[in-house]
Amino acid sequence: MAKNTSGRGQRDLKVKVKTARGRKLSSTRWLQRQLNDPYVRRAQADGYRGRAAYKILELDDKFRFLVPGARVVDLGCAPGGWLQVAVKRINALGEKSGKAIGRIVGVDLQEVEPIAGAEIHQLDFMADDADEQVKTWLDGKADVVMSDMAAASSGHKQTDHLRIIALCEAAAYFAFDVLEENGTFVAKVLAGGAEGDLQKLLKQKFTKVANVKPPASRADSSEKFVVATGFRG
Repeated sequence: MAKNTSGRGQRDLKVKVKTARGRKLSSTRWLQRQLNDPYVRRAQADGYRGRAAYKILELDDKFRFLVPGARVVDLGCAPGGWLQVAVKRINALGEKSGKAIGRIVGVDLQEVEPIAGAEIHQLDFMADDADEQVKTWLDGKADVVMSDMAAASSGHKQTDHLRIIALCEAAAYFAFDVLEENGTFVAKVLAGGAEGDLQKLLKQKFTKVANVKPPASRADSSEKFVVATGFRG
């Protein structure tokens, strides 16, 4: 049988989703995008709980903050993709022979399915004693505080932008309380014009502040990540 040299049949076929009765067009578009997203497929193949795992992988490949032996806090850790990445990279399970063993604590308002090597707690990080509680669980201060949190969408772009900036600022103040000197803060923000005060605050507290859009972030998304390194203490 002759080989197909035309290239036809070799490309990935896009999945089309019909608009079902009762489903909004926006929901259909979201579902179609999910089904055709290569990062979604990769996450399923690699055993990650979501495509967001690749965002922290790519950020860490660039900035190298998840090192063996690091103590890490993951704020708003559900569903757990960032925890899965961090567990391996900080050697929380001791799988890298001869390397220091790290510790990671994940906190979220909702219950999160357990992940080997991670300590997960149901906690509001904005509660008065949350910082002290986390330091107790970590048995000390953290080397990294990271957050992929986003406020619930209102459908109004500017309102959503202000909400996520406020959430990111709250995470930053939490980081100031729990970070070790020279520590790192990583958080998701949405571009939109109100992040100037946050940038100014971080530049006062850290030696270097970078704004990055990792490849795993969708091109049509306004999200980016701030990576602040060298906490001044």
